[in-house]
Amino acid sequence: MPSLSSDFEFRGLVHQITDPGLMRRLDDEALTAYIGFDPTADSLHVGSLLQIVMLRRLQEAGHRPIAVAGGATGLIGDPGGKASERVLLSVDQLAANLVGIASQLERFLDFSAGKALLLDNAAWLGSRGLLDFLRETGKHFSINQMITKESVRSRLDREGQGISFTEFSYMLLQAADYLHLFDTEGCRLQLGASDQWGNITMGVELIRKVRGAEAWGLTTPLLTKTDGTKFGKTESGTVWLDSRRTSPYQLYQFFLRSEDDAVDGYLRMLTFLDHEEISELDAATSEHPEKRDAQRALAGAVCAMVHGEAEVAKAERASGALYSESVAELDEETLLDVFADAPATTIARSGLDGEGFMLVDALVATGLASSKSRARTMVEQGGAYVNNLRADALDAKLSRNDLLADRYVVLRKGRRDYHLLRFE
Repeated sequence: MPSLSSDFEFRGLVHQITDPGLMRRLDDEALTAYIGFDPTADSLHVGSLLQIVMLRRLQEAGHRPIAVAGGATGLIGDPGGKASERVLLSVDQLAANLVGIASQLERFLDFSAGKALLLDNAAWLGSRGLLDFLRETGKHFSINQMITKESVRSRLDREGQGISFTEFSYMLLQAADYLHLFDTEGCRLQLGASDQWGNITMGVELIRKVRGAEAWGLTTPLLTKTDGTKFGKTESGTVWLDSRRTSPYQLYQFFLRSEDDAVDGYLRMLTFLDHEEISELDAATSEHPEKRDAQRALAGAVCAMVHGEAEVAKAERASGALYSESVAELDEETLLDVFADAPATTIARSGLDGEGFMLVDALVATGLASSKSRARTMVEQGGAYVNNLRADALDAKLSRNDLLADRYVVLRKGRRDYHLLRFE
């Protein structure tokens, strides 16, 4: 079994490090390490997944992880990675978000018997006086130093933006977090994404100045898609870890659609597949990209980690249903997940009465055919499908017997052009 440092190297997990000697310590010592999570919503998203996985890797290697939910810093807002000022959350919103995030983190880490800690920084920052904070923390950093940090400089350089004093102070609060955890929990390592480097080094420096002690920082690469956009974002929004916001099927499909150029990096960073298996999948992508073996392995591993093996099996069945007759076996929730991106048309249920609804009329009504004559040609050429069954009769009609979940009919033109009919 590889050492933790060699595993990090293989997976490309180290972007910046305050001391090269830290890698040896990760192999030889049991450290306490922390990562902060910003409670801007009641669920984390896949952009946070790498940091969660980092804590789990540390725990499995014998270290003690601390997940800090920012009940205090969440009221301020981290300027890192943001082009403009964040909208401040209310206390009630923040409290609800913290509850949701805590329940998710408990699925990834073992918090029993103090093996990991889940802390809220409002417990130590919330009651701290402003004057004490300025004297004990702010005194140790110059404005000159703070404005060189990337999270601040990027905002100052952006015309018409700037940064408020509120967000400017965020790095001092994060430094104070690290000092508190050093004092109370013996924490000597803070991790985060590369855009957190400035905040992390502030904490390392504060511990050195105030306690005369050594602490370390490590950042991972910022996980992005091949177009450079932040990982976890799609055209339709964020991909959440909460199944009520993003279903297990949608999460599975998000990773299944990973591009060939990116899938190897995602496999290394986000999964616990061993080195040999990842190397084999990398070779399979190079030799037979059309099989998408790496994408399936990635989607299955991440979905299982977030939602469990049963949901993976369900997502795989749903994916197979796209092109098979088994679409009729899907429950309503899964059916709607599978065809969430397909256009939909609602038709009065009464249209199925009597002899039923002519298929050629349905093809025209949905726009799959521009006219009845083109619809007939489509049927004659074998290009029209009802619930993934080829329609071969020009006088075919849709009836109540065709309804899926007593409400839907899936029409398809050719291989990939779907349309969902709703009968209400």
